[in-house]
Amino acid sequence: MTRIQPEDLDDAQDAFEQLTAEQVRELRKRQPLLSVWRVVIAQALIGVLVAAVVWLVSGRVSAVCSAVYGALAVILPAALFARGLTSPVASVNAGAAVFGFFLWEMVKIGLTVAMLFAAPRLINDLSWPAMLAGLVVTMKVYWLALGVRRVFYPVGQT
Repeated sequence: MTRIQPEDLDDAQDAFEQLTAEQVRELRKRQPLLSVWRVVIAQALIGVLVAAVVWLVSGRVSAVCSAVYGALAVILPAALFARGLTSPVASVNAGAAVFGFFLWEMVKIGLTVAMLFAAPRLINDLSWPAMLAGLVVTMKVYWLALGVRRVFYPVGQT
């Protein structure tokens, strides 16, 4: 393993320059923060779209309910996660932010698994393919958020 020598640290500190306020504003315009709430809203819209497609394909109310429940198994935990991440407690310091992220991610996963286990008891005549379609397609919005920047990243905020 290579060790960093003390004289190398002096060179590294000289390599960094502080940005001016104008440079910071320009950087934020080029690389805005991801809006977590926009992702949750997009997931809800995609969930409705999946339910509509299931209705057109199957024509069965139970299949539509199953698809909506599958989408809700992603949307509700994601909304709880977003609420936890955007709370004032999560932004106290870096340690609290990291701990909050992992805590809310575990809550999100646990709630999703609990909702999937409860699905057969809550939905009459559950259609597993429709529920899984709602779940998977709604979950793929996370990848869409990474690829389609204009929709998910707020513009004009500094």
